[in-house]
Amino acid sequence: MASGGDSPVFEDDESPPYSLEKMTDLVAVWEVALSDGVHKIEFEHGTTSGKRVVYVDGKEEIRKEWMFKLVGKETFCVGAAKTKATINIDAVSGFAYEYTLEINGKSLKKYMENRSKTTNTWVLHLDGEDFRVVLEKDTMDVWCNGKRMETAGEFVDDGTETHFSVGNHDCYIKAVSSGKRKEGIIHSLIVDNREIPEIPE
Repeated sequence: MASGGDSPVFEDDESPPYSLEKMTDLVAVWEVALSDGVHKIEFEHGTTSGKRVVYVDGKEEIRKEWMFKLVGKETFCVGAAKTKATINIDAVSGFAYEYTLEINGKSLKKYMENRSKTTNTWVLHLDGEDFRVVLEKDTMDVWCNGKRMETAGEFVDDGTETHFSVGNHDCYIKAVSSGKRKEGIIHSLIVDNREIPEIPE
């Protein structure tokens, strides 16, 4: 028989460091690509306990227990820019629920469609490490692996170049007119004088 010192003892206001119940009511998981990276949003909804828990990148953002109203919404922030996110909880039929995620007031699908028009994303492998570079076209901000980069803009004969460094690699994003009104400006990432293909997001 183990003595009292061998087993964990918790005072009334203490709880175990690791909850065995964690994620048992997980009902939805989303991955959201923002300029500072791809964020994982997880939502627990205990329909018998009234529990609601929101995790962003594994960190608990919201925890509510004993909510008698099982439908509603939970609003929180995601990423370095504190982007507003809302999970809507709607009753579908009987005890079935639908969970939808909105980013900045738009459905996730609409937000991502709009984002593909306002950003360019490249993934590159340098010095044994992966880098995700994002250009926000409206502000010309450049992000790399979650950090906004220091940049220097320069006008050149056929457009502009936005220069920055990744490690000891010289990089720039070249912006040139497509010559076609519908296409607008074409952005290309050049690293060490080599063009990097863009990835669709």
